[in-house]
Amino acid sequence: MTEVLSSPVGGEVGDLAPLTRRALEHSVDLLADDDVQLTLYVMYELFYRGFEGVDDDWEWSPDLLAARRLIELALEQHLSDRVAVPEGVAPARAAVAEALFALTAPTPGPSVARYVAKRATLEQVRELLVQRSVYQLKEADPHTWAIPRLVGRPKAALVEIQADEYGGGDPERMHCELFARTMRGAALDAEYGAYIEQIPAVTLAGVNVMSLFGLHRRWRGATAGHLAAFEMTSSLPNRLYGDGFRRHGFGQDTTEYFDEHVEADAVHEQIAGRDLAGALVQQEPELLHDVLFGAATCLYLDEVVGEHLLSAWGAGVSSLRTA
Repeated sequence: MTEVLSSPVGGEVGDLAPLTRRALEHSVDLLADDDVQLTLYVMYELFYRGFEGVDDDWEWSPDLLAARRLIELALEQHLSDRVAVPEGVAPARAAVAEALFALTAPTPGPSVARYVAKRATLEQVRELLVQRSVYQLKEADPHTWAIPRLVGRPKAALVEIQADEYGGGDPERMHCELFARTMRGAALDAEYGAYIEQIPAVTLAGVNVMSLFGLHRRWRGATAGHLAAFEMTSSLPNRLYGDGFRRHGFGQDTTEYFDEHVEADAVHEQIAGRDLAGALVQQEPELLHDVLFGAATCLYLDEVVGEHLLSAWGAGVSSLRTA
């Protein structure tokens, strides 16, 4: 992919689609395939901040989009085969919100947040920041793609949530900037994309799915459901993350990102569940399955990433890519 993007747009780039198809055919586990997920991430990143030295016209290259579409279709099928979507939910605002709150209710058992609060070493809490940086340093851009695809109450709800994510007009209060300060407080590089080569496929997959949903109008319902689940499962974990960092002696300047989300997301979850996801289904009943699929996919991918982190840390090894 590096070789392709360094060449002129419209020039000879080889048969990207056939090469991509062969790579997918040989992929054993799409979510754990570093080559596939990194390739998809790079393709999507052309729609965000791009890359230094890469022509912006690659964003809409037909050859690149054709290859990207193959990966997207494979990823959609992979998730469809594995994600359980709640059934029997009425296509009404209150019923959808109730289903989402039930789906995202806290569960007992191991979790990354509980591990960080009580047991994680200093190196592991720093590693958590590296893992999260691939999304948090562009929080909440993937969901923002859905704004022009909505109307009425759902659109207003999404704008309200995103306005808070972007600091209410104060660049120093943008959540991506708060996270960057947390990284710097932990003596990490807060430059956008600094650790991309160390991020494992499962973590990239979670971010890629956000972009997949956000960049396609047909997945606007899934974006709404994903954001609702994301917000509904944020407040308590962030409290625990903050406790874990305080346990290692970090001060308020470093824990502010987590502390901010404890309060903000307790409000956001109500808006996202009722006025965004619930109201969208009330408005467009045919999007019910997509909304629930988006929420369930968010939870499924969080579980996959969580299992990866806890398995690595439990074995005393890094959760990051080391080669």
